[in-house]
Amino acid sequence: MNADNKVCSLDADSQYVELAVEVFSMLADATRVRIILALRNGEMAVGALAELLGKTPASVSQHLAKMRLARMVATRQEGTKVLYRLENEHARQLVVDAIHQAEHALGGTPAHHARGQQPT
Repeated sequence: MNADNKVCSLDADSQYVELAVEVFSMLADATRVRIILALRNGEMAVGALAELLGKTPASVSQHLAKMRLARMVATRQEGTKVLYRLENEHARQLVVDAIHQAEHALGGTPAHHARGQQPT
């Protein structure tokens, strides 16, 4: 495999497997999943996220700091506020797919199939 090749390999021996595991590890926290769901429609400040999630601003801020280091979220300064947004659509899609998989685990026809569409 050419290490200079920028194409992401989906083969079992891909060099990205370990990094993918780190992504899943980062998402193995309910608060972080909820943050991604909250940010899927746009930017939010820490205080607004904390209120929405029923968590303290300090707790949400710690999660966002880890997610920022993992390049899942990015920030933008607006006056004295720091607004957070998803860095790209991939974390959102991972969470949506995981929620859909969880619906399958309940048996029957999952809501996302019953509606005939894939909600975002």
